[in-house]
Amino acid sequence: MHTLTTFDFLTRLATGVACGALIGVERQWRARMAGLRTNALVAAGATLFVLYSVAVGDPSSPTRVASYVVSGIGFLGGGVILRDGGGVRGLNTAATLWCSAAVGVLAASGRTGLAVLGTLAVLGIHLVLRPAGRMLDRTPASCPEQEEEPADRVPV
Repeated sequence: MHTLTTFDFLTRLATGVACGALIGVERQWRARMAGLRTNALVAAGATLFVLYSVAVGDPSSPTRVASYVVSGIGFLGGGVILRDGGGVRGLNTAATLWCSAAVGVLAASGRTGLAVLGTLAVLGIHLVLRPAGRMLDRTPASCPEQEEEPADRVPV
């Protein structure tokens, strides 16, 4: 079994924080609820919890702790989801926090390349699929707002 050195610990933690921060920079730039610090902290927390379990030395511990990270971040994400009239806000933020935690878990497991690929995938989703989603959005044919008379043409 591999003993976790201080250098390994710091390298994995730095990778987790850096990947979370990269995701957070994009969110901060777009002025979203969870930005740079939040995503970096979520990734750091996930990394630290898994690193602790690696340091303890129980071979099944890291995967068990990772499963608890998933449910814990689900609880945190539930806190950012808000009901806004007839709609819901914050689902994308919650999903992004969940992905930041996943990147942290990958970094903690020593899979730096996979953590970076995961980070790039999250950034790609935000940067590429946002415009694609807007192109796919369309107003329904029988939208009540379109059937109303303009304010200057009120029927008599």
